[in-house]
Amino acid sequence: MSDMTDKRDLLIELGTEELPPKALKKLIQAFEAGIKQGLEKAELSFSAIRSYAAPRRMAVVVDGLAIRQQDRVVERRGPAIAAAFDGEGNPTKALQGFARSCGATVDDLEKLETDKGTWLAYKQEQKGAETASLLVDILQQSLNDLPIPKRMRWGTLPGEFVRPVHWLVLLFGDEVIPADILGVSSGRESRGHRFHHPAKIRIDSAQSYAPQLQTEGHVVVDMAARRAAIHGQVLELATQLGGQAVLNEDLLDEVTGLVEWPVALSGSFDKRFLELPSEALISSMEEHQKYFAVRDKTGELLPYFITICNIESRDPAQVIAGNERVILPRLSDAAFFWATDRKRPLADRQAQLKTIVFQNKLGTVFDKSARVAKLAAVISTEIGGDAALAERAALLAKCDLVTEMVGEFPDLQGIMGRYYAHLDGEHNEVAEALDEQYLPRFSGDKLPQTTTGQAVSLAEKLDTLVGLFGIGQPPTGVKDPFALRRAALGALRVVIENKLDVDLVLLLEQAQQGFDVTLTEQDVTTQVMRYLFERLRGYASDQGFKTDVFESVLAVQPSRPLDFMARLHAVAEFRQLEQAEALAAGNKRISNILRKNDTEGDVATIDSALLVEPAEQALAEKLHAVSSAIAPLLMQADYAGVLNILADMRDTVDGFFEQVMVMADDLAIRNNRLALLNQTRALFLGVADISCLQE
Repeated sequence: MSDMTDKRDLLIELGTEELPPKALKKLIQAFEAGIKQGLEKAELSFSAIRSYAAPRRMAVVVDGLAIRQQDRVVERRGPAIAAAFDGEGNPTKALQGFARSCGATVDDLEKLETDKGTWLAYKQEQKGAETASLLVDILQQSLNDLPIPKRMRWGTLPGEFVRPVHWLVLLFGDEVIPADILGVSSGRESRGHRFHHPAKIRIDSAQSYAPQLQTEGHVVVDMAARRAAIHGQVLELATQLGGQAVLNEDLLDEVTGLVEWPVALSGSFDKRFLELPSEALISSMEEHQKYFAVRDKTGELLPYFITICNIESRDPAQVIAGNERVILPRLSDAAFFWATDRKRPLADRQAQLKTIVFQNKLGTVFDKSARVAKLAAVISTEIGGDAALAERAALLAKCDLVTEMVGEFPDLQGIMGRYYAHLDGEHNEVAEALDEQYLPRFSGDKLPQTTTGQAVSLAEKLDTLVGLFGIGQPPTGVKDPFALRRAALGALRVVIENKLDVDLVLLLEQAQQGFDVTLTEQDVTTQVMRYLFERLRGYASDQGFKTDVFESVLAVQPSRPLDFMARLHAVAEFRQLEQAEALAAGNKRISNILRKNDTEGDVATIDSALLVEPAEQALAEKLHAVSSAIAPLLMQADYAGVLNILADMRDTVDGFFEQVMVMADDLAIRNNRLALLNQTRALFLGVADISCLQE
């Protein structure tokens, strides 16, 4: 058989009612992965696999799929020769039983030589199954495995899925593979766009699927192409309007999941709405209407919006007028919330925070604000800010949660607080801090810039961490309802990237004192620090620090993140020196000796009268000289300078190990030598434990 016929292309298309737009990307990725995994598990070779998704369909195309599995020889091992025949050379019961189980005779068995002796075995050629006979199960399995939180049943049809299913295309080469799945029978007919081409479309082949749907069916089935088309149309329309589109990536994804044939149109709204905060208008357009907003060159909003239709209308003016009618009440609502909220200053809303529970055991948001205010005042003083401003900001920080605007648009928390505080005449730093407390909101987000904002942001995050660890609710691999991972990483970034020289252990202890409810856990600070160090490990790794460099610094537990980073830089630099490897090995050796003798960390004084060997006298002298040289550098935290001087100890340390027997019979001499090693190690531990460094 020629190669051409041994492989065919496969098309699977599942046609449904409109799929949930926000979940479409995840669903199609999982669908493709499921098919791929099924084919690989069945050992069916193929050259490529790709997927397509639109609101009413999910499809997978597999290029060059083998039409059958490879034939293979299956070998079953039977009893060893010794157990196969009795003294007279007749087959034993064990051997007869094995042959029977293979459906063979004893003569059909072959000898199998191994390094452990000789066995009898049965070899059988197993024919590969036809691909067509395996595909239905692979498809069914991948549909079962889709990440659908809530499956639906409809009518009396069998099976459950995320939406009702209307058709199934299962085309292998030019053949339809018969199947009944989710209440529909397979064929080769797809459907076009719901309005432009509701009729059936006979698919010629897997390769012609996407082009046919586009030309005949008015469906852009490739999700990436559809997203790019929307992106381009929105940018172009915004330019025609004399502005720039506000491009929210999540909205772009969602709209891509909503339309099969994207057509961008623009509309306008009354200029009076521009008096509202732009964030409120944008939220209203994006959340409720799925519209894109437009800004001018200076970043101010223009009174326009861009909407993506799923149809090429013969009368676009009608469509635009309809959209303008729909947006009016939405913007009017926002204007009403804005006017209502401004009737009362933020500070008046504090008592309302007593009605919002932060966490059952940790009290209300009002209680949390009071704790954060105390902690923020302490932090602010530490970092050279104004304690009174930090305290004021923390007390107002959550007041916008009970405003109408944030009630309607939760993503505006902090932003609306900032607007209202400015209008109330609060100090500029206080107003800015109300927004900055939430920074960074996501990975790579900007950080608080005002000292007050930095203090409140840090206090807020540390209070949450101490509270939840304190009642024994740390995050698990799956569940992190209070976003502690984000809080921990955010706190580290605020400290490190804003160069705040604070001691986290002291701040965590301070945070703990703020709780008047009982924290049930012991050593809360230790637990939270351990968690912070784990997040710092990931952060350091992203910055390009190797694991062993991180471990060496972690071993000395520096509780000031800024100091931790300084040590990382110094150790990474030291690691490049030619002396580093020998010194790391020397430190490892010292550490092992001290651990075996249970004298790790005992810095006893060295009695110079007991130093008999020249090599130990040399080490003692070197120790003395180096200690004096690095003392001022340690005071300035010049760790690179310290390690540079310590690098000079290599020959002396090597000489000591070559010429001196540490475990001398004379106990006094032995202890003196251990003291010498302990002090040598202590010098390095002033920066990091370099015995952790790998070659």
